[in-house]
Amino acid sequence: MPPQNNSRNTIIFIVIASIMLLAYSVFVMEPQTQKRRAAQQAATAESTTGPSTAPPASAAVFTEDRTAALGRNGARVPIRTGTLTGSLSLTGGRIDDLFLTRYRETIDADAPAVELFRPEGMKHAFFAQFGWSGPNIPGGVPGPTTPWRLTQGSALTPTTPVVLTWDNGAGLRFTRRISVDNQYMFTVADTVANFSAQPVTLTPAASVQRQGVPANLGKNQVLHEGAIGTFGDGEAYSTEQIKYSGWAKKPSVEHESTGGWLGITDKYWLAALVPPQDEKINAEFRVTDAGAYKVHAAGLLGQARTIQPNTQITETQRLFAGAKRNEILSDYEKSLDLPRFVYAIDWGFLFFLTRPIFWLVEFFYGFLGNFGLAILALTLTVRLVMFPLANKSYESMSKMRNLQPKMEEIKKKHPDEPQKQQQELMALYQKEKINPLAGCLPLLLQIPVFYAVYKMLFVTIEMRHQPFFGWIQDLSAPDPTTIWNLFGLIPWDPSSAPLIGGMLGGTFALSVLAIFYGLTMWLQMAMSPQAPDPMQRRIFQFMPIIFTFIMATFPAGLLIYWAWSNILTIFQQYIIMHRLKADNPIDAFLARMKKA
Repeated sequence: MPPQNNSRNTIIFIVIASIMLLAYSVFVMEPQTQKRRAAQQAATAESTTGPSTAPPASAAVFTEDRTAALGRNGARVPIRTGTLTGSLSLTGGRIDDLFLTRYRETIDADAPAVELFRPEGMKHAFFAQFGWSGPNIPGGVPGPTTPWRLTQGSALTPTTPVVLTWDNGAGLRFTRRISVDNQYMFTVADTVANFSAQPVTLTPAASVQRQGVPANLGKNQVLHEGAIGTFGDGEAYSTEQIKYSGWAKKPSVEHESTGGWLGITDKYWLAALVPPQDEKINAEFRVTDAGAYKVHAAGLLGQARTIQPNTQITETQRLFAGAKRNEILSDYEKSLDLPRFVYAIDWGFLFFLTRPIFWLVEFFYGFLGNFGLAILALTLTVRLVMFPLANKSYESMSKMRNLQPKMEEIKKKHPDEPQKQQQELMALYQKEKINPLAGCLPLLLQIPVFYAVYKMLFVTIEMRHQPFFGWIQDLSAPDPTTIWNLFGLIPWDPSSAPLIGGMLGGTFALSVLAIFYGLTMWLQMAMSPQAPDPMQRRIFQFMPIIFTFIMATFPAGLLIYWAWSNILTIFQQYIIMHRLKADNPIDAFLARMKKA
């Protein structure tokens, strides 16, 4: 292909890629930042709201007073464990009030605990319920408004289960025993005793429901939030994910499975139903229009049971309601024989890279005690693995840099003969034993590794709110410093500026880490062979500036990884270029310093 076409195609590719990345930053990352900030403010405001004397709200009117909503749902049983706090409602026997005590909404010491479940009557109610299904049952079966009676226990703790009972008045007595472990797994054992003269057929049921999706969920294309479940035939299992946007277009998605699990997942949190693993179930992801909101539900029906007179049956189901920590999910996967439970974490299509990278970071974190240092150690390990290939690449790039004067001579010698230029360039490469494509291979190999690291740092809760050093107190969030308030010296929040606050706090929030990353990228590109075409060179010169703005919105942990990777690359390049006596900006700078 003629050089002109190569230059033109390269320019077109870079321009389109830059536009796409900038558009992603402006229209995706920036709105997400604003929504996340609004959600955090709303959560903080909600946690400080006092009791309300407002009358009960209708189904289309929500209260922001949690105390009022809890009271509206009847008597309650406290839930207290080392990881959870909240309550379950005796009306319907729902688990609908739950906070994760080991996690806070923000890094502030007095920040409220992360909320998982919230009761009906509040906006975006989220809860789990269990029960039975059966047609034409005299006296009916327990439902959402059933007034259960607490017959054993006063609070649900890991050492004190509670027992609820309800008699339907027609010969059926329902008993529900609820227990919880030290982590996030509830066990619900439902017993039905038939004291009537006729056999009764019932089907166990359970569901997790979200009444309306909060605005800050399901917007990130890199992350899965929505319906999730693992289904199979007892031997082969696969995990299905349906994002909220796709879920709304498929009002009902059904699966038949033996065991497995299903639920609703957020970025870090999961509510999942776990049926008996040897039971055939009918699982369904359903969206129902309730007028004021859409109800997103993950539900299941077990196998129908016939209860003869004067006999009883028991169905035991479980509910996971908590944080998606890898070791916790893995422990449940092993102890309960749950298929692919660790894939509740969105490892992505590069899971074969994402999971090993996570294990490596976890290993370094256990050894170093600092997640930021673990990221630096991970980066060094990745660079060492790629060292042989990168070494050959940088040698080729250094030789190409030394050949640039001869390449310019060929271009001047045949200015209007692109085919002749190409022939002489190929002959020059062959004579000097240089492969002009060798410098691209390490970059291509680093792209999936970079994405896997980004995915791992973005979706795993282990880095959430983890500090590094100095001002970096949350590696999972963007660097909080910004050039617009002189990196904190001016007591002003640029995001509060009218009209342009969103851009100053998002796309154009140049932070210390972002600027440092941009400088390392510029130096790395300056050490690479220069493009022969002037326009192409100009575009490459702007690339570090463009990526500095784009990367400013990414998590600080990712910027640390990439900037440190650039530094290691620069060091490796410099050693090779210095040995081959290739011109490079570092030697040029040192020479100027000596003259000065």
